[in-house]
Amino acid sequence: MKRKVSSYNCKESEVTDETLFINRRSIIKQLGILGSAPFITNSSIAKSQDQKTNNQPNVRQLLSYKRDVIGTDELTSENKAISHNNFYEFGSQKHQPAELSRDFKVKPWTLSVNEGDRSINLSYDDLLDMFDLEERIYRLRCVEAWSMVIPWIGFPLSKLIEKLNPSSEAKWVRFQTIYKPSQMPGQRNYFLGGGIDYPYVEGLRLDEAMHPLTILAVGLYGKTLPPQNGAPVRLVVPWKYGFKSIKSIVDINLVSKKPRTTWNLLASNEYGFYANVNPEVDHPRWSQAYERRITSGGIFNQKRIKTLPFNGYADEVAHLYKGMNLKKNY
Repeated sequence: MKRKVSSYNCKESEVTDETLFINRRSIIKQLGILGSAPFITNSSIAKSQDQKTNNQPNVRQLLSYKRDVIGTDELTSENKAISHNNFYEFGSQKHQPAELSRDFKVKPWTLSVNEGDRSINLSYDDLLDMFDLEERIYRLRCVEAWSMVIPWIGFPLSKLIEKLNPSSEAKWVRFQTIYKPSQMPGQRNYFLGGGIDYPYVEGLRLDEAMHPLTILAVGLYGKTLPPQNGAPVRLVVPWKYGFKSIKSIVDINLVSKKPRTTWNLLASNEYGFYANVNPEVDHPRWSQAYERRITSGGIFNQKRIKTLPFNGYADEVAHLYKGMNLKKNY
């Protein structure tokens, strides 16, 4: 179903650092592909890359996907988006995930989706091939009051859940990150990993998970995800703070009770379960009324902008919380 032009659409100019993305588009345009078809198809290039780099776990492949042609926000540069990350499994400082994830292997991989004794298991290749991939240009708002605009590539989570044919008992969805201390130094070092109990767990209400804006991302900026951004598959829920968009997922469980989630257990007064972006509910240590939009330059190039309710996606998702006290259920 074609998505309508709505308030959630971002200007492509707002995407964080997009040097490689622009270069790629230029090459494709020269080949006469861009603008002539709704899909960017790089299958032969990707296969050739894969053959040449099979023993190099972190070489990113070009993806075939349907472009988001209605984006309106300025993209963050790709360089910023892959070098300024929160992924405590690889360290709690922003620069550490890119530096300490170089040996992380995404193949082989198994993503298990289950409810009770019913399950679906997806391999790395299944993640890229089972569904048509599409680009979604979304705002990413961190609970730390910085933000980016990123062109994710993935598919709606609802498509995968529908394949499981969930029962009426399923009310919540529990997600879990891979536990691999040998390759994720933050999981074996308490201080490097920010004092978190691993593996990392997150959760959504089933209706949130089934919402068409909620996607499983397998790429960004035209290529597969790097480890620091959650390779090979991560959740993206654009109206919630970034910590809800769990990375490097291996388990998705449909359950009848609200799951206990990592940050909510660690500091429930700072990290609410719902974590909907709300400029009227401050973090205990800072205001959430404004955010720093990270673009392509240094600290002086960051724009200070007003934070929007539900990160600007209120028209699409506010009805999910009708009648709820959003200050209590933050």
